Amino acid sequence: MTAPVSTELPQVGAEENSIIRPIVATSVGNALEWFDITIYGYFAVYVSKAFFPNDDPTTSLLLTFGTFGLAFLARPIGGVVLGAFADRHGRKASLMISIVLMTVGTLVIALMPTYETIGILAPIAVLVARLVQGFSAGGEFGSSTAFLVEHRPDRRGFAASWQFASQGLSNLVASAFGFGLTAWMAPAELSSWGWRIPFLFGILVGPAGIYIRNHLTDATAPPVGQHSPIKDVFLRQKFKVLLGVGALAISTAVNYLIIYVPTYVVKTLNLPPIVGFAATFAGGIIVTFLTPAAGMISDRIGRTTQMIAVNILLVVSIYPTFLLITNDPTPMVIVVAVVWLSTLKSLYFGPLAALMSELLPTATRATGLGLGYNIGVTLFGGMGPAIMTWLGGFRFIGDLAPGYYLTLVGVLSLATLITIRTTSAASYGA
Repeated sequence: MTAPVSTELPQVGAEENSIIRPIVATSVGNALEWFDITIYGYFAVYVSKAFFPNDDPTTSLLLTFGTFGLAFLARPIGGVVLGAFADRHGRKASLMISIVLMTVGTLVIALMPTYETIGILAPIAVLVARLVQGFSAGGEFGSSTAFLVEHRPDRRGFAASWQFASQGLSNLVASAFGFGLTAWMAPAELSSWGWRIPFLFGILVGPAGIYIRNHLTDATAPPVGQHSPIKDVFLRQKFKVLLGVGALAISTAVNYLIIYVPTYVVKTLNLPPIVGFAATFAGGIIVTFLTPAAGMISDRIGRTTQMIAVNILLVVSIYPTFLLITNDPTPMVIVVAVVWLSTLKSLYFGPLAALMSELLPTATRATGLGLGYNIGVTLFGGMGPAIMTWLGGFRFIGDLAPGYYLTLVGVLSLATLITIRTTSAASYGA
C-alpha cells in the first residue's frame, strides 16, 4: 500500500519514453556526487592528518568528521533552492548546476595544500569546499528523483531505485580505490599524497557527467513561473515532508555507518584499513545490483509492505550484528556484517525514493523531496559518524555505539512507515 499520487504528470515524448536514457543521465552524475562524498568519509584518517592535525588522534578525527557533518547543514538549503529551481525551470537545469558545483568542490579538496604548508587556510578551505559539495548534493536528490519518476510513472519503483543504486556504485568504486591504494602503497606514501588519487579521479569524471546531462532532453520540464514551490511546501506539505524524513532515517543512518566502517575498523578495532575497504567493496556490489531488483518488487507488492518487513529485520539484527563484531572482530565477521547490512539496506532503498516522491504532487515534488531528504540525511546520516565516535568514548557504550544508534533510528522509521500505511495521504493537504 502506498500513498495516492498526483495525476498531473507531464506528457513524455516517444524518444524519452525509454527508461534507459533518463537512468543513465541521472545515475552518472549522482554516482559522481556520492563518490566525492564517500571518499571523504573513507579516507577520513588521512584527511585528518593532512588538514586537521592534533596531538590527540581522536580529536583530529572528530574535527574531520565534524567538517563532514557541518557540510550537511548546507544540504537542506541546496535542496530547497535547487529543488525550487527545478520545479520552476525544469529538472535538467538544476541537475546541471549541482554536478558543476560538486566537481568544483572536489577540485579544491584534491589540490589543497596541507595544514603544514599553508596553516589555518587549509582546513578553512576544505570546510568551504565541503559546504559547496553539501549544497550541490542537496539539490541532486530532489531533481533527479523527480526526473526519473516522471519519465516512467508506470515503473516508479524501478526507475527511482537507480537513485540509490548509483550511490551503491559510487561506494563500490570508492572502496576499490581504498582497497587498491592500501594494498599497493606504503602507509607513508598513502598518508602523504596517495589519498588524493580518488579525489583527482572524481575531477576527471565530472566533465563526462556534465556532457551527458547537457545532451538530455528534459521532457518533464514544468511550466515556468506559475507557482511558488517553496511557499507551497512550507505552508501546505510540511507533514508530507516530515513523513519522508522519518521513512528515510534508518536507510541514511545505515548508509553513513558503512561509510564510517573503514575508520571504525582502524580506530576502534585496531585492524588493517584494507579489511574495512574489502567489506565496503562487497557491500557496494550488493547495493548496486540488488537495489533495482528491490524497486521492481515494490512496483508489484507495494512500497510500505516491503519496507516495513525489511525495517523490522534491521531493528532486530543491528545490535546483535555489532555485538558479534566487537566480540569477534575478525576480517570475515566484519565482511559478513557489512554484507548483511548492505543487503537489508538495498531491499529498503529500492522502494524508498518512489515512496517519498508519491507523497508529493508534481508541481512541488523536487522542492519537497530536496527538503525532506536533506533534513533526514543531515540529522541521521551526516552527523552519524561524529555521533558514533563521540558515543564510543563512553565506557558503558564503547564499541557498541553504532548498534545503539541504529536501533533507535530504526524504531523511528518503523513508526513512520506504519503512519504512512495507515493514514490517507489526502488528509495531508495538497
